[in-house]
Amino acid sequence: MHRLLAFSPHERVLAGLLKERLEQEGIACLLRNEELFAAMGELPFLELRPELWVVDAEVLPRARLLIEAWLHPVRTERPWCCPGCGEVLEGQFGGCWKCGRAREEADAGT
Repeated sequence: MHRLLAFSPHERVLAGLLKERLEQEGIACLLRNEELFAAMGELPFLELRPELWVVDAEVLPRARLLIEAWLHPVRTERPWCCPGCGEVLEGQFGGCWKCGRAREEADAGT
């Protein structure tokens, strides 16, 4: 087994979500120290951090790439202007927050 990431104790939920996402991709993994936060003050702090481990070394690079993509997505869509109200919206939005027009309607009109 190989350690992939260590989290702070308050990031237990994130650790669990990443574990689920990796399992959905077919990567066998497990969380260690998941419940040790209750021993805070009794054990050394670094021993309490939840850790995400990958079972097979062959998939470790793929797991790292997937986690990097999930935690730091690259936004490639350009901003767009709603033809209904003129509002400029960021590229990741599929509809105008101001008038409710869908982006497909706006793209078809240009």
